[in-house]
Amino acid sequence: MNYVTLNNGVKMPIINFGVFQIPREQTKQAVLDALEVGYRGIDTAQSYFNESEVGEAIVESGIARDELFITSKIWIDNYGYERCKTSIDESLKKLKIDYIDLMLLHQPFADYYGAYRALEEACKNGKIKAIGVSNFYPDRLADMCLFEREIKPAINQVEVNPLHQQVEAHENMKSFGVQMEAWAPFGEGKNGMFENETLSKIGEKYGKSVAQVILRWLLQREIVFACKTTNKDRMLENINIFDFNLSAQDMEEIAKLDSKSSLFFNHQDPQMVRWFDSIVFERRK
Repeated sequence: MNYVTLNNGVKMPIINFGVFQIPREQTKQAVLDALEVGYRGIDTAQSYFNESEVGEAIVESGIARDELFITSKIWIDNYGYERCKTSIDESLKKLKIDYIDLMLLHQPFADYYGAYRALEEACKNGKIKAIGVSNFYPDRLADMCLFEREIKPAINQVEVNPLHQQVEAHENMKSFGVQMEAWAPFGEGKNGMFENETLSKIGEKYGKSVAQVILRWLLQREIVFACKTTNKDRMLENINIFDFNLSAQDMEEIAKLDSKSSLFFNHQDPQMVRWFDSIVFERRK
């Protein structure tokens, strides 16, 4: 497995196995399968409701803790200093580990300033090795990097795929020394991603799938990523991307696919903010 070094010296796998939308009853086996085929980075979150099952897989795998890189994320209803502190301990308990390698603030809403202070404290106390954010737009990331923060975010995990390439946001992150991490690198297959003619032709040239072309494209842009599947063969396929290189022309052709628009949502849309609030409300019932 290949690694990147974050801005605090922590090494992180380039390829991580994501468990978003994997049902709890399938999560443990999916993680065990991923670990068996070679993944060492696992990406979960409080809002995925499967941290406990990830923890069960970690224990059952028997893999040494220092060989694994575990990411989780604080959900909005645990923002604020005190709530975040408590939720970190709850996540540690569910994951059955003594420290979390990377903890992110999941969304740019509510009291994320107070929550970030709790992450900084946990980082100093050794409960977390690296901290960062997720879904933070360039201006919000600049705020987190420049003003009254003791520890700069190591990661900003955002939507990145060939149809939403985040080129300007990537340059902004690099200017602050923040590593970009991609969620939904396949766009969940939206807009015919897996049937895209450009990606298919490039894949045919190398004897690779569209998924492998996408992940190799991210790798060559120096973007780490989390990808999800419950199919063991596809898990293996998704990490088999180190035996070919996309040419400069390939990269230019993929660049032309950029719509500069999310395939999922706009955090700056008031109706979307209302939707996130409804999710928090449902969680509190």
